[in-house]
Amino acid sequence: MATDGRLRILVCGATGLIGRALCARLEASGHEVFRGMRTPIFANDIAIDYTSDFSVEDWLPRVKGMDVVVNAVGIIVETGANRFDAIHHRAPAALFRASAEAGVTRIVQVSALGAIDGDTPYFQSKRAADDVLRQLPVSSRILYPSLVYAEDGDSARMFRTLASLPLIPVPALGDAKFQPVHVDDVVDAAMLAIASSTASASSIDVVGLHPVSYRAMLDAYRAGMQFPPARWITIPRPVMTIAARVAGFVPGSKLTTDNWRMLQYGCHADAAPMTQTLGRPPLAIDQFISRNDAPALRQHAMAAWRLPMLRAVMAMIWLATAFVTLFAYPIADSLAMLHAVGLDGTLATVALYGAVGVDAAMGMACLFYRGRGLWALQAAIVLGYSLVIAIAMPEFLWHPFGPVLKNLPILAILLILYTEQPSWNT
Repeated sequence: MATDGRLRILVCGATGLIGRALCARLEASGHEVFRGMRTPIFANDIAIDYTSDFSVEDWLPRVKGMDVVVNAVGIIVETGANRFDAIHHRAPAALFRASAEAGVTRIVQVSALGAIDGDTPYFQSKRAADDVLRQLPVSSRILYPSLVYAEDGDSARMFRTLASLPLIPVPALGDAKFQPVHVDDVVDAAMLAIASSTASASSIDVVGLHPVSYRAMLDAYRAGMQFPPARWITIPRPVMTIAARVAGFVPGSKLTTDNWRMLQYGCHADAAPMTQTLGRPPLAIDQFISRNDAPALRQHAMAAWRLPMLRAVMAMIWLATAFVTLFAYPIADSLAMLHAVGLDGTLATVALYGAVGVDAAMGMACLFYRGRGLWALQAAIVLGYSLVIAIAMPEFLWHPFGPVLKNLPILAILLILYTEQPSWNT
């Protein structure tokens, strides 16, 4: 450590939610921060790979000369080589042992609230690394954060999106309580852990001020974004259990059987130790969203479900049109309409089935293609269809069902998708 109190600190998981915020705070405080990440970007970045760095020898060159090591790496679902035992246990255990051997003066471990007695693979893997750290002859602090709220956090975005729905689905969770904690309070707790001079191992539950039900949590986010009171629909536990089993087969799905079990457990603890540590109460959930941020967060939350909904509606329109033309509507009547525009015989048959192919292709593209050009192409097709029908069969312009006029809202949807596509992708 430098004589001016400046520390050399390795933060593993520096691109994650907590790691990113912690690195920014440490740098602002004047410390020399080394960011551990899979793909280094800047000079002080250190390449790490928690899917394979399982030996002390892997970590010794990286931790040599560090004053403090922070482990903030974590996953919520397993994908590919990212397995709980590797990411949460084997790699951190090797990191901790190497740090103790290299003379690192303090280790801060970001675990998870529930890891002490949780029985899912997620909790078990976290607990295994925590146990290794406690047994080492090095000063350490284990943080047990609850659900972490940050404006740019994935889980916070998901909860805000759910809270913005006109009808909010809520799983039947009984008495389960949750105690979200703001990322700023998590970082404050981590900064105090880094600065601590305590020589022994210690731990703290990092939670917000009050426990709330799942519904109350979403209601707080909804109120924070300045929405009117919500309408709710309760999803029975058996339905959620089946949904979790099915969703578990979808790669990257956050809803799995284990995550559904953890949701039923809840996630809360006594806030008194956190208050004592910070020297003030942690933020309450109704303080997470400021009035200034509310309008932008409200728009982002609604965009997260409105644009996919419009995309799905367009897919349904194109695919339903292809299905109806091919299987439901009389082919002879379709050919008669083509006759009205000057197409007969083989040419009409080719045009009919070609249109079916185009409709089906456009419908599938709505589901799987992300380019903005798709919406411009579809608008051109709709305008082309509308123009031909208006000229060849003008009676459809004043038909009481408005088959041509209904293309106007379709064009409006396409314009929204075209202009909003970049933000939908983010």
